[in-house]
Amino acid sequence: MACTEVEGAVGRSAGVARLTTAVAITSLVVLAGSYVVNAMDRQVFPVLLTPIRAEYGFSLGQGGLLATIFTLGIGVSGVPAGYLLDRLSRKTVIIVGILIYSGFTLLTAVAAGFWDMLAYRALSGVGEALQNAALFAAVGAYFFANRSLALGSLNFAYGLGGFLGPLIGAKLAGTDQWRVPFVVYGLIGLGFCVLIAVVIRKAFTERKEVAGDLDRRPDVDHVPVRLYNRNIVALGATGVVVGISMYGYIGLYPTFLVTQLHWTSGQAALAASMFGLGALLGIPAGWLGDRFNQRTVMIVSLVAGAVVGYLLFNGPTGATAQYVLSFAEGAIASGFLFVNIYSAMQRAVRPHLIGRASGVYVSAFYIPAAFAGYVFSALVAAAGWGGAAVWQLTVLPLLGVVALLFVDVGKFANARVPTRSLHSSEGVA
Repeated sequence: MACTEVEGAVGRSAGVARLTTAVAITSLVVLAGSYVVNAMDRQVFPVLLTPIRAEYGFSLGQGGLLATIFTLGIGVSGVPAGYLLDRLSRKTVIIVGILIYSGFTLLTAVAAGFWDMLAYRALSGVGEALQNAALFAAVGAYFFANRSLALGSLNFAYGLGGFLGPLIGAKLAGTDQWRVPFVVYGLIGLGFCVLIAVVIRKAFTERKEVAGDLDRRPDVDHVPVRLYNRNIVALGATGVVVGISMYGYIGLYPTFLVTQLHWTSGQAALAASMFGLGALLGIPAGWLGDRFNQRTVMIVSLVAGAVVGYLLFNGPTGATAQYVLSFAEGAIASGFLFVNIYSAMQRAVRPHLIGRASGVYVSAFYIPAAFAGYVFSALVAAAGWGGAAVWQLTVLPLLGVVALLFVDVGKFANARVPTRSLHSSEGVA
């Protein structure tokens, strides 16, 4: 984030102390660091699924459900988290969220069987939802002039955690210590609760972009007044598609590599980590979304993702090719699509509804994704790994293209429209 961009966003809220560039950047780095741990928690389970299944005797379907069920906790908490953000400080919600998912990550290591492990994994998602909604709302509001770029920096953090989580987790687990990564990651998360409480100022997390300098305030009279407008519905549908497709891959891709391609757990961990490395492209993806037609960026990404999804399970089986394809999946699904759909959802509403729009996106993306692993396993049983990939990773993303055709970028908050036409769209629902 350039210093001029930080300074441009600072000072737009009347009555709130101005932060220096150094403090603002430090705040962003600390909060992004907490998101790295969030991603490490999410991404490590699929890599450890083979020894977990072996110890507990779980089926492929049970394993697939456990690998993605945390997204149910994220999804069902998305909208409530949005309302909670209207009533509590974002800083408080971030800390509570980290505390919850770190606690249940620790409990995963002592699960007695399928059902309590399922509960721990799902409830960890509740904490992740709280942190996610508050973190993206805070950073999006503070850097609203470059929202996609700012959210891209958070996705960079997610990608870093997605890269490190499986690799470090596999090394910590060794051959028979799969519980160790959950304990280590849970304790690191608790440490971030203390760090954020001490270091982060509310002047950063509670920024209101509509207050302050009238000459620099975003003009949003052309944006629909209602939360559930046409753009929100279409973008939410796209989020559903991307969530199911992406988490079908995340949940069972390492299992595919180990059981079908006969890779070692270390090789599978590296391949899974390449997804996180691809997600690091969230920053340039956000930059492109800020400067070009965001709908076009998302449509091109969906088409490219459909091709990559097919090749992952039906294309070359060599290590290098799979590493490249996994990297591309992360770049497209997490880097380009997650970042741009999220920022577009925030731009599709007026500033006072950003928290709720963030909650809607979290629910739309993560609730269906909770069952993506189970659905993928069912498709594998019916059509094999290649056939499952065709339906869930190729055909499904193309439905997202259809949904995006209904998006009107002219009604986004960052759209430039003539003054005389500003009031024409207020009644859109």
